[in-house]
Amino acid sequence: MPQCAPPFPHLRALPNHTVTVRTDLLREGEFPVSYPSKFKDAWDDMSVKMPCSDKNLFPMETEVGGRVQSRWDLICNALRRGFKSSLDIREAILTYNIAHTKKWDFTALNLLFSTLSFNVHFSSYCLFQPIPLLKTRMNHSLTLSQEQIACLLANAFFCTFPRRNSRKSEYGNYPEINFYRLFEGSSMRKIEKLKTLLCYFRRVTQNRPKGLVTFTRQTLNNPPNWESSQKQLTRLHISCRGTIEDDGYGMLQVDFANRFVGGGVTGHGLVQEEIRFVINAELIVSRLFTEALEHDECLIITGTEQYSKYSGYAESYKWVQHDEDKTPSDEWQRRCTEIVAIDALKFRHYLEQFLPEKILRELNKAYCGFFRNNYKSKHLSAVATGNWGCGAFGGDTRLKALIQLMAAAEAGRDVAYFTFGDAQLMRDVHTIHSFLTDKRVTVGMLFTLLNQYSSLVCMNRHTARREESLYRFIQERVSSRTPANDEEPSGDSAALAGVLDLL
Repeated sequence: MPQCAPPFPHLRALPNHTVTVRTDLLREGEFPVSYPSKFKDAWDDMSVKMPCSDKNLFPMETEVGGRVQSRWDLICNALRRGFKSSLDIREAILTYNIAHTKKWDFTALNLLFSTLSFNVHFSSYCLFQPIPLLKTRMNHSLTLSQEQIACLLANAFFCTFPRRNSRKSEYGNYPEINFYRLFEGSSMRKIEKLKTLLCYFRRVTQNRPKGLVTFTRQTLNNPPNWESSQKQLTRLHISCRGTIEDDGYGMLQVDFANRFVGGGVTGHGLVQEEIRFVINAELIVSRLFTEALEHDECLIITGTEQYSKYSGYAESYKWVQHDEDKTPSDEWQRRCTEIVAIDALKFRHYLEQFLPEKILRELNKAYCGFFRNNYKSKHLSAVATGNWGCGAFGGDTRLKALIQLMAAAEAGRDVAYFTFGDAQLMRDVHTIHSFLTDKRVTVGMLFTLLNQYSSLVCMNRHTARREESLYRFIQERVSSRTPANDEEPSGDSAALAGVLDLL
């Protein structure tokens, strides 16, 4: 585990932390024991509706009229028959999803079936207590065993979760969890994703996993006063080589998330977030219980295992082979891999992102992901991140780099930044970071500079987009300060002086 991490308290269930295993029996190298020992149903608005619930009923037409039967019985009977072809899988899934017979397409599964060789022996009965929904505004944690997660994902593969096949259902504000869209069409993206996920299923059926994974929904109740912040930028390591998952070992690793966590992982998507979700497949289960993230919320996942190696990105993505994750475990038997899902805004117009309210939103979102209550800075690992919210979301790489540096500084974390092959961006961010630290520019002063850039440049500019103009603007404004103004006042006067110097 990261050397900076503080000792963990004993794992136990709390009002804000649901734990689904016997914590008193938790031992290194031993299988966690589910708690309670018998299935407890909760068919309500606060819990995941489980496939094995007695209330999960299926309408049947008979000669004497309509009746209902247990949908779980249908599921079990359909999946016990075994599969000789992809048509058998299709028939089994549609047995208990009859309403979708003419809608669902299994082309991708048909193309891949020759590699489908895992046994289905997980059921919902790996998990005996209700799974709480991590709803909007909840600060709540959920700890599951890896084996319980495998059971849930097997059910997702076979599309057994009730009321999760339509955006119009009660789960309309939750991500999709059933895998039916992953089976559609002949896209190589989906075939490669299925290869990656089948690697996961093979691994967990051949070698039962023994660890735990914690999912924490965190809300930022008291955002910083950015304008008055006296925090200095923290240390930066930046590289155009490497990846967050490989080179961010022991760090807080950023998932460039969709507000529906996992984005298009069960559909067509295959960029940073979706790739992370298929190689660390246990992340996908978060879609079962995590409501869409609001502007001041994030999801933190600790303990997932990487099961696959890959190459490429988007259309060039390829599953390569299985991966043996050697990451050590903490006292709660979780792998020391901490991932935070933070969703950036999507911009239709380039200049929109420089509006003060948009900058403030992105600062608060990043800070929500980076800060930890009751943790001293010395106990916080660095943030491993990169071009968050850029690409298809239209974010400016240089602005997003500054925003993340500011949020990390406010949270007391160093930063490891990966530009994913962009050497010029690496040089530019390194230069501006060195300049700002040399000049002792505070987060508050930098916040003021960003607002000035918005009003003086972006809102009055009729020329074409200039990639480096933001950094030039900052350097010129800071360099124009007189030596007398460089003396550092203290307290509230320091913030005021910093602002006046920049006007």
